[in-house]
Amino acid sequence: MARPLRIEIPGGRYHLTARGNERADIFRDDQDRHHFLELLAQVPERFGVIVHAFVLMPNHFHLLLETPAANLSRTGQWLNVSYSVWFNRRHQRSGHLFQGRFGAVIIEDDAGFQEVGRYVHLNPVRVKRLGLDSARRAAAKVGLAAPPSPEVVAERLAVLRAWKWSSYRAYAGYGAAPAWLTCEVLGRLCGGRSVKERQAALREYTEVAVREGLAERPWERLIGGVVLGTQAFAERLQANLRGNQREQPALHNLARQVSWEQIVAAVESAKGESWEQFRDRHGDWGRDAALWLGRRLGRLTLRDLAERMGGVDYTAAGVAVNRFGRRLAQDPRLAKTIARLAAQLSNVEM
Repeated sequence: MARPLRIEIPGGRYHLTARGNERADIFRDDQDRHHFLELLAQVPERFGVIVHAFVLMPNHFHLLLETPAANLSRTGQWLNVSYSVWFNRRHQRSGHLFQGRFGAVIIEDDAGFQEVGRYVHLNPVRVKRLGLDSARRAAAKVGLAAPPSPEVVAERLAVLRAWKWSSYRAYAGYGAAPAWLTCEVLGRLCGGRSVKERQAALREYTEVAVREGLAERPWERLIGGVVLGTQAFAERLQANLRGNQREQPALHNLARQVSWEQIVAAVESAKGESWEQFRDRHGDWGRDAALWLGRRLGRLTLRDLAERMGGVDYTAAGVAVNRFGRRLAQDPRLAKTIARLAAQLSNVEM
């Protein structure tokens, strides 16, 4: 099993998450949640780590942390092991509580930090019952879902505001912040001079997404699965990393992204046709493959891809990418061809 890549730098800001083994619940009742927060409350004093945000869901949790001492691994390991031992003893169980090691993404700047903070706080409403599960969000993204009714919006807002196992209530002014939670950094990013103004601005920034449909997940722009930021930031980090690429493939994935021209050339070679010949063929595997690879290896936005399709609406690019993903799952021969192209592109000299 590949070990997750840990990028540890002084002052690094991270999104840390862990999920229950086989997606089983890691919090069965309020006593479990209270104990986890008691452990989290020890993190600032024990490790000098700053806790900026949190949310506890039934089978996973999310944290926003800052590590002045570059000790993310020690912190995350202590938190998960301490809670696992207590949980197993209390519930008279044995075995792994969490699904592998915790996941961590390093965040470059305030803009990314603000966006991930909103993503963390919106987790309680990102569920099927409220029409915001992954399938419905994907449909809404390409204009295939009806807008929510006023009643549904009201229910979403009620759930978000009442979820007490989250730092959102403290940031939005719906509840008091625990002493161990640092609200100043994330709280000022939405604007406002006074505490009340900042709370109002953060409420609007977060809750408008509930009224109008959740914003695109920040992870669409991940580099190597571990960096949320610019390519230049990823390359600076990579220059100082040490590791085994076989055990930590994300090391290789931090390299400069594949260009659109390289992707098109690879697909043209596989098809024996030029891009101009198949670009406008609806459903052509070559066209859709180029878009799919452009999204994943080139890290292009849907708007970027739409321009390369001849200036169509970006929703058309989203439909094509999603359609090709489903086609790969149903066509082993095509999947093998795309895997070969992806491997070829990943080894292109930059």
